[in-house]
Amino acid sequence: MPRRQAKVPTAASPGDSSPAKAPLSRGRKWYRRIKWSVRIVGVGVLIAVYFVGCDDRFYLPSRTLELTPADLNLRYEDAYFSTTDGVRLHGWFLPARDTPRGTVLHFHGNAANISNHVLQVEWLPDRAYNLLVFDYRGYGISEGKPTRAGTVRDGHAALDYLLTRPDVDRRRIFAFGQSLGGAVAIAVAAERQEIAAVAVESPFCTYRGIAARHLARAMLPNVVARSLAAALISHGHEPIELIGRIAPRPLLIVGAGDDAICFVDFSRELFEAAGEPRELWIADGVGHFGVLEGYPRQMMDRLVACFERTR
Repeated sequence: MPRRQAKVPTAASPGDSSPAKAPLSRGRKWYRRIKWSVRIVGVGVLIAVYFVGCDDRFYLPSRTLELTPADLNLRYEDAYFSTTDGVRLHGWFLPARDTPRGTVLHFHGNAANISNHVLQVEWLPDRAYNLLVFDYRGYGISEGKPTRAGTVRDGHAALDYLLTRPDVDRRRIFAFGQSLGGAVAIAVAAERQEIAAVAVESPFCTYRGIAARHLARAMLPNVVARSLAAALISHGHEPIELIGRIAPRPLLIVGAGDDAICFVDFSRELFEAAGEPRELWIADGVGHFGVLEGYPRQMMDRLVACFERTR
């Protein structure tokens, strides 16, 4: 497999609040091309769930793989594994370019599939981390149909797969979840001590809560929005109820200051519910899935710092 040629930007001070302008990678053009499609589809998901109104409408996967890691000059291998209920899932395993410092299990966001979301994490092998990106059931070429319980079961299966690999240090497996993936990562990490540290970006607190907020933005009174969300969205696997179980493992919560999908106060509420050690970083002036583009050096450095706290 071909190797990447691009260099990762050098580190910046974690306290520097100005957006870094260094290029992300060779994947930047792909990133710019795809990021708006992910955001637009994400808004479509919200409309579908909140105005059509049932759990299975919450998810809007794509079956089309827009690219592979080879298009980004990354080494990788296809990974196939099955869940406990017999669903066959697909992912990509990207080996670290140097002696591995650990392995990152990535839980992607709601819309599209791994071909869109790998651009958020393709820099990790350059930082000497193995990386597994995988599609939930019904996404990409993974079998099945997405459900809330199913996505959590899929996360367990991805972790089980990593634990079978001889090139993975079982003591240094880290979870990074974004948006919906943050909710799934929290649910899996709450049950699995094999995950040594957790980082989430633009998470939400409850499934009903995010539905109610968007209904309220659609000009419904708050009491009506909450009642409608309670009627349309089931309860279960709620991040706010599970995040406390991650302690005493390191936890990083990243919020986007201008996030219009997973509002920044969700990140603050989850931080308050979490145990130590915990860190909250609010990236000002960026929206949903915009932190890496707006603050590339800080985002990379903070994630790595979270993982390295396990040493």
